[in-house]
Amino acid sequence: MGIVIVEICESNLLQTIEAEQLFESEYPEVSVLISECLSFCGLCRLRPYALVNGRRIKGKDVDDCIVNIRKAIEEELTLFYS
Repeated sequence: MGIVIVEICESNLLQTIEAEQLFESEYPEVSVLISECLSFCGLCRLRPYALVNGRRIKGKDVDDCIVNIRKAIEEELTLFYS
């Protein structure tokens, strides 16, 4: 299990990319979990989002969401290592 947990709903638009491989290869401290449902009903159909250590991170499209997830991961790692 990683220091930073990124949770993605399997119905989310982020499932169109290899999120596990992308984030886990870039950040060894990250674990990506794909869940059946994250209980934000309907949000996963409207826009891409993920939970980063329980904090909801979203974007206007998949690329924007990836950028925002990376920022959130960096913030979490900064808190952990400081």
